[in-house]
Amino acid sequence: MSQARGRYDFCIGLVLAISSSIFIGGSFILKKKGLLRLARKGSMRAGQGGHAYLKEWLWWAGLLSMGAGEVANFAAYAFAPATLVTPLGALSVLVSAILSSFFLNEKLNLHGKIGCLLSILGSTVMVIHAPQEEEVETLDEMSNKLRDPGFVVFATLVVIVSLILIVVVGPRHGQTNILVYITICSVIGALSVSCVKGLGIAIKELFAGKPVLKRPLSWVLLLSLTVCVSTQINYLNRALDIFNTSIVTPIYYVIFTTSVLTCSAILFKEWQHMAADDIIGTFSGFLTIIVGIFLLHAFKDVNFTLANLPVSLRKDERAANGSLLSTYDCFDHDEESSPCVSEIQSTESLSGRRNGSLSTF
Repeated sequence: MSQARGRYDFCIGLVLAISSSIFIGGSFILKKKGLLRLARKGSMRAGQGGHAYLKEWLWWAGLLSMGAGEVANFAAYAFAPATLVTPLGALSVLVSAILSSFFLNEKLNLHGKIGCLLSILGSTVMVIHAPQEEEVETLDEMSNKLRDPGFVVFATLVVIVSLILIVVVGPRHGQTNILVYITICSVIGALSVSCVKGLGIAIKELFAGKPVLKRPLSWVLLLSLTVCVSTQINYLNRALDIFNTSIVTPIYYVIFTTSVLTCSAILFKEWQHMAADDIIGTFSGFLTIIVGIFLLHAFKDVNFTLANLPVSLRKDERAANGSLLSTYDCFDHDEESSPCVSEIQSTESLSGRRNGSLSTF
């Protein structure tokens, strides 16, 4: 009976996690569209500390979409382990990248499509080999885990790093370095996931008729989650306003997932009971996702599609065979043919530059 119940919870958590990724991926597009409309109107931008986006209905639509995604994500953490729910966030990268190409005119070339596919495959591998966290069914058990020295040290470091980034690094480098604001969102997100997990347990106990509202831990978790989510929204808006959506979303996913997996491993100690093949599979899946996300945004400005792939292959083959063959082919025709002369001159110039010859200048 318990095994069937566990499988039922697994399916519910899986469906909620996928729907959450769809809502969250779409929210990035709606928010970006709203911020772009404000920029065209000349309003003070969010990246400069402005809050004019609060008057833009598209931004609010994006916020509601993200809210729906977060609610689904919240429920998913209550039914399934964090190491199952979090990797599926790669689907939001896929949704965001595809919608960006349609609504924000951000190109999704062949590298990006391969990156999306790798992200999905990597997420699948991680789900298959995901570590099983310890059973935490009551607030008392959650309270004991939150007081664990390892987690206390981790949470303290997260708060200190976040404050340094917000107070010291952000004002100086936030406008030019994409990692500043995204790192703030990501590391604080690790704590928000822990709060969500605890509140999910509290809600289950509340429905079971237990006096959850009288427990101080429930209100501490709720307050902590409010602060964490508010901070994430603020700095994610700044990152989206300054940098390209197709870059912000994947980098945010990588750092956020790393933070959550680290926090989950420290809090629930699930890695201690994993087999070697599951550990290798988990890391392999995560590395596959990182490679896919790298392909998704690193070559986003390269106009490379399946249509021009044969042309690129012919150029590569010609370069591999050397330029002498094409030069000899030119001599089979008119010596004064301008295409041949220009090609020979171009070849000689390239050769001179490779050899460091001054005669080519």
